[in-house]
Parts: sequence; C-alpha cells; structure tokens
Amino acid sequence: MFKRLKEDIQTVRDRDPAARSVVEILLCYPGLKAVRMHRRAHWFYKHGHKLIARIISQRASRKYGIEIHPGATIGRRLFIDHGTGVVIGETAEIGDDVTIYQGVTLGGTGKDVGKRHPTIGNNVLIGSGAKVLGPFRVGDNSRVASGAVVLSEVPDNCTAVGVPARIVKKDGVKIGLLDQIHFTDPVAQELNRLQKEVDQLRNMINQK
Repeated sequence: MFKRLKEDIQTVRDRDPAARSVVEILLCYPGLKAVRMHRRAHWFYKHGHKLIARIISQRASRKYGIEIHPGATIGRRLFIDHGTGVVIGETAEIGDDVTIYQGVTLGGTGKDVGKRHPTIGNNVLIGSGAKVLGPFRVGDNSRVASGAVVLSEVPDNCTAVGVPARIVKKDGVKIGLLDQIHFTDPVAQELNRLQKEVDQLRNMINQK
C-alpha cells in the first residue's frame, strides 16, 4: 500500500508543475484522494460487498466532486487533474499512465447492456470537458481534445477532436484539414427551407 501511495504521489509530481511538495499533494489534490478511495471501494465491489462499495464511492463524490463507480477498473498511475465533474461509469476500464482533466465523462449512451462504458488504453490523455460514450476502445498513446464527444473507437496513437469527434492526427501525421469556418450551418439550412416553403405558398396564393 505504501509503495502504491509513493507511486501515486510521484505521478502527480511528474505531471503537474504546480505540485510543490509531498504534503501539498497529500492534502490538496482531490484526484489523488478520489483514486485511493476508489481502490478501497473496488475491493469491496469485487468481493461482493456492493453496498459498502457504493457508500465509499458516493462519499468520495460528495467530498471531491469526482464520481467513480466502484465497478470501474483503473490501472496504475492514473492522474485526475483538478477533477471537478469527472464521472467514470461502472464498466469503464482505464489502463496505465492515463491523464484525465476536469469535467470528463467516461459514460454510456443508454443503448447498450453489459459492457456499457469505454475502455481507455495506456498513456491516454483526455482533455477537460470531453465525453467518451459507449463500449469501445480509445487506443494507447491517443489524445482526446477538450470538449470532444467521442462516440466510436479511437485507434492507437491518434488525436480526436470535435463534436462528434473525428481523428485529425495519427502517428504524428495530420489527417486532412480541420476547417472551423466553412462548414454546414444547420440553422441556416432550416431557415432556407422555411423561406422556400413561404415562397411556394405565396406563389400558390398569387395564382388563385
């Protein structure tokens, strides 16, 4: 247990330049505390004490604003930075050396049974506010941009951005261009459709 705690503390020191001391990390990093409470909750969950597991997880949620279902499987050296609003579902699986920022959801779509939540590979970074929804895999060494909504598999060594997310980089090479300006405006399309209907009605009235 002490060895794992040292590893968790070193993970924070390696990935957060704002971390100045071991004492500060132990007292002031909710992500570290939530992950450690999850390990206890997960042990009870795996041994059939699911009510106790849920009590522990809900206590962590109230205290730290990070909700990790006790059934979720989490690897080593997970770093939840800031952490407020993070939600990790029951059948989510997270590999080693993953970094998650605030507001991230590893959730389901409500359409699946059994395995409902994503599997996150090793050395993955998920930016603030990103939503990864469904029972698919985000591959090793991949990046999910802030605010992205991922609804399908992300291969290894890729970067996914947008709503819904699409792959814009693989193995360090850009895939196409991400055009933020020349894209279809659904509101404008609907206004144009309505205008055409009005014009047609006017023509019908004028013909009578």
